[in-house]
Order: sequence, then C-alpha cells, then structure tokens
Amino acid sequence: MTTAKDLFMIAMGPDNSVGQGDLSLALAGAELIDLIGAGAVALDSDRIVPNSPPPLDDRFLGEAAAGLTRQLPYERVEDWLWRRGRDLSAAYQAALEQSGELTPQRNSRLPIGSKSLKAADTPARRRAADRWKDREPTLTALAAAVGIGDERSGEGTVLDDEAVTSVVAAVHDAVMELETVRQRRTIENQAFANLWRGP
Repeated sequence: MTTAKDLFMIAMGPDNSVGQGDLSLALAGAELIDLIGAGAVALDSDRIVPNSPPPLDDRFLGEAAAGLTRQLPYERVEDWLWRRGRDLSAAYQAALEQSGELTPQRNSRLPIGSKSLKAADTPARRRAADRWKDREPTLTALAAAVGIGDERSGEGTVLDDEAVTSVVAAVHDAVMELETVRQRRTIENQAFANLWRGP
C-alpha cells in the first residue's frame, strides 16, 4: 500500500465527508511524497526534479512517475497537484472497487462519489487504520489538509522532512484555493439567480 491508498481508505471512514476535488489534490500530494521517499524525485525549492525512476510496484505511482516533467524548467509542486490530481479520487475509487477493496454498503452515504461503498476488511485497510491510529505524521498531515481528524489545521503534526513539509503545505494551499473558487462560484450563482428574480 501507498500513502495515497492509505489516505483514501481513511477518507472512506463513516465519520468523514471529503469532497472529491479536495481528496484528489491530497492524493496527488501523497503520491509525490511516496515518489520522494522512493528516490524517484527530489525537490529543488518548489520544483520537482525527476531522478532515474526505480522499480515501482504500484500502478498509480508508476503512472505518476511516468507523467513527470523531465525537461527544464521542471514542474512546480502546485502545478503537479492540479494536473495529477484531476479526477484522481475517482480513479482510486474505481481501482479499489475492481480489486474488491471497496464493497457496497447499505443504508449509508458515501462521502465521496455517488455510490454507497465501504472499505472491505482487508490487510490493506487494517494497515491504513494502524497508521491512522499511530498518528503517522505524513498521513495525519495530509488528512488534516482535507479536514479529517482532530487536528484539522495540521498545526499539531510535526514532519521531520523538509520536502514532505513543502508538499503538505502545497496541498493545504491548493485545497484552500479550491474552496475559494467554490465560494466565488456560489456567490456568482446567487447573484445570477437574484438578477433573474428581479426586485
């Protein structure tokens, strides 16, 4: 399992309600953190510098590594989150459904997507739950970025890696930017509706 899959499993929890856009951005950040950990990339300030890709035994990480910009100027972390994150939560959901790691659930609502699903009791789900229970810093910080957990701001989470800290901060910024866009659209839609209603 990867950090992204663990994060997705945590987001599937019955007490969590995470928007697909927010989760997609956080999943892209989680993938980037795992690529850093695998030595596939390094950060130079806010730029993602690709290295010779090591063997990656995860399909999504392999796709992420294959999609890296390998020419100067290298891609900025923020741009990576938006590009890689497009519809990423839906892709994870489809893959986990296909593998049987997500199963239908009756009489409940799914916080992401339109189907009512729950994480199956698999070793992968238990591993994600263990990381969450142990308050593993990277997973906790990424979850906080999308509003999961008690430390919603992420301020209580201490990360000891500068690159990981930079990625988590970029995820926080991207999620806030997405929320700003949502609020602006809501205001514009309300103004448009008021215009048609008239005085």
